[in-house]
Parts: sequence; structure tokens; C-alpha cells
Amino acid sequence: MAVSNPIALLLTVCFLGFYVPAMSLASSSDKFLLCLSIHVPSQLVLTPTSPSFKPLLVSSIRNAKFVAPATARPPLCILTPTKASHVQAAVRCGRYHGVRLRVRSGGHDNEGLSYRSQRPEVFAVVDLAKLDAVRVDPRGATAWVDSGATIGELYYAVAKAAPGLGFPAGVCPTIGVGGHFSGGGVGLMMRKYGLSADNILDATIVDADGKLLQGKEAIGDDLFWAIRGGGGGSFGIVLSWKVRLVPVPPKVTYFSVTKTMNQGAVDAVTKWQKVAPALPDDLSVRVVVQKRQANFQSMYLGNCSAVVRTLHRRFPELGVTRADCREMSWLQYVAYLYFGDAINSAPLEVLLLNRTMPLGPFVKNKSDYVRKSFTKKTWQKIFTWPSGAAEGELILEPHGGRMSTIADADTPYPHRSGVLYNIQYVQLWNSNGAGGNNSTPNWINGLYDFMAPFVTKNPRAAYANYKDLDLGVNKVVGGVTTYESGKVWGERYFGGNFRRLAMIKRKVDGHDYFRNEQSVPPLLLIRQ
Repeated sequence: MAVSNPIALLLTVCFLGFYVPAMSLASSSDKFLLCLSIHVPSQLVLTPTSPSFKPLLVSSIRNAKFVAPATARPPLCILTPTKASHVQAAVRCGRYHGVRLRVRSGGHDNEGLSYRSQRPEVFAVVDLAKLDAVRVDPRGATAWVDSGATIGELYYAVAKAAPGLGFPAGVCPTIGVGGHFSGGGVGLMMRKYGLSADNILDATIVDADGKLLQGKEAIGDDLFWAIRGGGGGSFGIVLSWKVRLVPVPPKVTYFSVTKTMNQGAVDAVTKWQKVAPALPDDLSVRVVVQKRQANFQSMYLGNCSAVVRTLHRRFPELGVTRADCREMSWLQYVAYLYFGDAINSAPLEVLLLNRTMPLGPFVKNKSDYVRKSFTKKTWQKIFTWPSGAAEGELILEPHGGRMSTIADADTPYPHRSGVLYNIQYVQLWNSNGAGGNNSTPNWINGLYDFMAPFVTKNPRAAYANYKDLDLGVNKVVGGVTTYESGKVWGERYFGGNFRRLAMIKRKVDGHDYFRNEQSVPPLLLIRQ
């Protein structure tokens, strides 16, 4: 009978000072689950045999297109951590037993990669929804916000604890902070204060070795740069962020003006392209183009009279009047932009703190950036583009202002000086309508192809938070994602910053543990 080697036994059960069980006859999945059970309370780990598993899996899926794929090939388990050590355990157990992690904060990932895998691989989901604290420092005009909080929760906490302060982020209140910040974070105050990522001061992260790195000094300059806009799911699991809060006046102004083609919508949007990026930076006017009409929506950090005067002078074609305006607090504004008149019948906390949203239709998103205005002829073609049975819209978000003064390399988000606006293409359909179940109807792809000559080129840029697997997916060779395959889509999201991101990936996760279909690959030395 062989005598066991005590050194070998020690290596079997210890990993980075972390106990893992020795189960030579069990599968790697069983070993991973046993490892988790030792370090995480059982009620925080749900497997497919639990009756609560499927409801939790689909609870924050925002795109009906991904319900069937996510449930047909479900994760090994869903971990709902309540403290940092639980996340560390997931990483260490996963690394040791060959189980990769997908990390979900709000579930708005356009391609569902935070909770599903297109590849036949064993993976677990770390759902951060229980790590949702927001701690506001009114005197310092800062806040620490956990990645599992939604931006609605962040907005509400800031406004209640520090009247007169706000934070620049997106429109939908159920967006998770973790994913939103990781991809940049565009919003209607970015012309005044930059992206969400431009206002991140510090962070806490669990790295690819399962170490807890608290603060910039521990994180290091390169990794701290990468997590502020370099995309989620590549460098570690950010648990919390320290953000700079920004001044907002007692009243802000919203207006909404809709023009049909007969009312001059094409002329107005053609003019908007040059006007909107050059407006005062405390005024942002975005456009939603849908059903042959254009809806102009504003955020102005001031009163109605001032914005009407400005637009009469700079954009008379819009014809804004006081009757189009609505003055309200900043908190009311962020709720109204999404919920509309529901803010008159429901308390703001009920609206903004509600994480549960009804499952919507099937959705496909794409994005573009524009540096040269489209001609009127081009807009006429866009407005009359046939939509068939599906419903599609374009959302035009102006840049300029503060966005133009930040260098392309200051954060991974490179779409700065010279960008007039970005375009989000949104196509909505139902399972019985155009395109069948999971196939995307033709409207969005046809219009996207038509736009190619008019938008940015070499590369054709896209926004990382409007993730689009049509741009390319990673190829794995020898257990590591190839840089060449990542570059196909990566340079479209990150431009010249992609190479630096890949070099940082090699430094902090050279074995490519945090990996998905569009995660940043490590730039190996042999390929430099």
C-alpha cells in the first residue's frame, strides 16, 4: 500500500492559503460546489435542482431573446454573495477546479454574457444584487456604491443624502452600477461632467487570484485605468466604486418636442447634428427617431426661460416654447425620463428602488459614432427605411462639451474629441412576429449596413456597453483567447486603447481566467 506524500497532500488541499477539499473521484463541478459550500453559506448558492434557481436566473434578464438560451444551458450554480469573502471564494474555487465565472450586476448586458455562455462550458454566475449599498459623504461630495446597486438606487441615495448633488449616468434606473461603470457610462449629463467612468475616484476589486484589492494603491495604476471603461468580465470582479458627486441646481428643465416628417423632422435632425454638440455644456438634447418622426428630449441644468432663450437663438427650427418645458428636481427628472407621468402617482422611491421589471420583448442593439454630419438626403432615407413587422428606433446622444476636453487615452473609452454624437440602434419584436424566435429581423442589420459610409471608419467604432457579438467573438487557442481574434471587435470599442487593455490583461490575468465571448484577451509576449 502506497504511503501518501504529505507535501502532495498539502498542495491538493491548499490554494493561495485557501482550503479546498480533496475529492479525487468527483467531477470538477462537484469539487467546485463542495469548495463553495465550505466557504459560503448554503442559502447563497443555488443550483438547478433548487426551485428558486430558475426564477433567480431569469429575474433580471431584460431581453426575452435570451431566456430560452440561458435556461437551456444554465450555469452550474448562481452565487449571491453578501460580502467580499464570498466572491473571493468563488474565484479561488473556480480557478482551482476549472469553473469560470460570469458576473451579473443588473442584467442589462445587451448580449446576456453576464449570465449565459454561447460556448459549451461549465460556468457559474456571481449575482451581485445583494451587494447594493450606497454610502454618501455629502461634505466630501463623494459616495461609495457597490456594484450590485442599480443607478436608480444610486440616484435616490445621493439626492436624499446630499441635496444639490447628483451623478452622471444612464437613463434606465434598473441598470446595474457594475456593468454601467465598467463600460464607460454615457448619460445626459456627460456633456457637463463626462461619463460615469470619468468620475470614479477609487475602487475595491477581487482579482484573478481571488485577492481583495482595496483602493488605488493596492489595485495599481494600470488595473485602475482598465476597469474605468474597459468593459466588465475581463480583469476581476469590482465590488464597489468611490465616485465624485457633481453639483445640480434646485430645478432642472426637461422638454419634449416631437416633429413628423410633414412638420420638418428631417430638417430639424439635420440641423441638430451641428447644433447639439456645440450647445452650452449644461444643456443636452438627444433625439429618438422612430416611425418617421423625431422626438427631441432635453436635460438642462437650469430653468425653462433660459433654455427657451438659448434654443430660440441657436436652434429656432425646433420651435421650443415654455409650454414644452417642465421644471423639476434632478431626482424627479431622472425618474420622469424613464417613467414619465407615473411619477405623479407613485413615490419616487417606489419607482427608482424597484429592481423588478417585467420581461420585455425580444431586443437587438447596435451602435455607431458620427464625426461628420449626415446630409438631408441621407436622413430622408433613414426616416423612410422600411421596418416591416418589427419596431425599430434610433437614439442619438450628443457629445461635445466636457467629452471633447478629455483625452482619448485618459480612460479606455476613446470616443472623445471630434465625435458629434453616437447612435444606438434598437430593434424590438416578439417571438411570434418578424424573425421568428431568436433570429433578428432585417430592419436593424439592413439599416446598419446602409449607414457604413456615413459613420466612423477604420475602425467603425462602437460603444462597449452596447455590446454586439456581430462585431466578432473571441477564439481560444491553447486555453487562452487570441489577441488577433479580440482585436477584431476590441478596436471598435476601445480604439488605440485596446492594445494597452490587452497588455494589462496579461499582467493581471495572464491565464485568461475571466473570459467570455468578448472579454479582453491577454497580449502575450510572443505577440508583441
